[in-house]
Amino acid sequence: MPDTYEASERTIAPVPRITIQAFCETPETAAMIEGIAAERRMQKAHVKVQMGGGAAALEAYRHAPTPNVIVLEFLNLKSRPLECLDQLAEVCDEGTKVLVIGHVNDVLLYRQFIQRGVSEYLMAPVEPVAMIAAVSDLFAAPGAKPVGRTVAVYGARGGVGSSTVAQNLAWTVAREHGTATVIADLDVAFGTASLNFNQDPPQGIAEAVFAPERLDANLLDRLLSKCADNLSLLSAPATLDRTVDLTEPAFDALTDLLRAAVPCIVLDVPHQWSAWTRRVLISADEILIVAPPDLAGLRNVKNLLALLHQQRPNDARARVVLNGVGVPKRPEIAAAEFSKALDVPLQAVIPFDPALFGTAANNGQMIAEVQAGSKPAEIFSDLAAAVTGRTEIRRVRANLLEPLLARLTRKKAS
Repeated sequence: MPDTYEASERTIAPVPRITIQAFCETPETAAMIEGIAAERRMQKAHVKVQMGGGAAALEAYRHAPTPNVIVLEFLNLKSRPLECLDQLAEVCDEGTKVLVIGHVNDVLLYRQFIQRGVSEYLMAPVEPVAMIAAVSDLFAAPGAKPVGRTVAVYGARGGVGSSTVAQNLAWTVAREHGTATVIADLDVAFGTASLNFNQDPPQGIAEAVFAPERLDANLLDRLLSKCADNLSLLSAPATLDRTVDLTEPAFDALTDLLRAAVPCIVLDVPHQWSAWTRRVLISADEILIVAPPDLAGLRNVKNLLALLHQQRPNDARARVVLNGVGVPKRPEIAAAEFSKALDVPLQAVIPFDPALFGTAANNGQMIAEVQAGSKPAEIFSDLAAAVTGRTEIRRVRANLLEPLLARLTRKKAS
């Protein structure tokens, strides 16, 4: 059984569209399973919980088909777990998986459970994340690659530079960590990723979301364009020939395919509030909220953090990035005050540097390509380390003279 720390630290694949029926003996276990039914990684599954343990399960399936997963709780040996499992085996449909929650820590009993075909045995009390991981692992293909990690980047207001943060973050993860990464521009009508990476791909994300029935691994591979080593782009068409009225699960199939294909997916989510943007944020493994240092930004971040914490009780809180700090003559909320008002630490504070960011945008380059070693480049490096869980960064230099060139560039600019 994975412990709570291991289950929460690793990326857990979403549970597929299955039916789960749990038969509990304690109200604590019943409440835990009912609680995870609304969890983001369980949103496709149909979960039903009832009391009565193994005896109730036998009665329920005497004349009814069994679901994809049966969860049985046995309080002690008086519940006759082995006898119950033997009888249940006679009525279980082929392919049904059984997960047992027990209160007895006995290796011999565990072995007898496994011999009877039990897929997993968890010791009570079971943490919600450990339970989700156990169900998810039941449907992971043997030898399958670890699922990719999604990082959603969202602006607390329009025009705060969330797309710039997303693009530089993806480039840095691919460059400094050597991790295969996809940057997906979800702003179908006004996306800027293709401009900022100096790309002009003939196809992009529109083909995936407007014709989902055609989407498969082969089509996805054709839609991706290579930006740099280990970095691919899923661009937005940025055309207004049709309106973008997407359904709530519009990006579900695309995200599932990307997770199965690459270790890191950065989702550049446009600043709008619709059913699908809300779903993308809540479903992401990691969330970055980019905000300006003003009152409206503070209010919006506070509202977003409250909503996301409520909808994602088993996940780490969203990270907050303060962008464009230090605009001359503009009144601002100081970073320390901004953090104190939110009662969360800021993940990064990016200074206002119009020359550097403007040059990068006009050249179709990332910040570190224009001025390696600059303060913003170092911030993106630290940010990439944080979202990937890497405490040590291995910087990859294309040129051994890169540090000297960086200093000369800064000297010339000044």
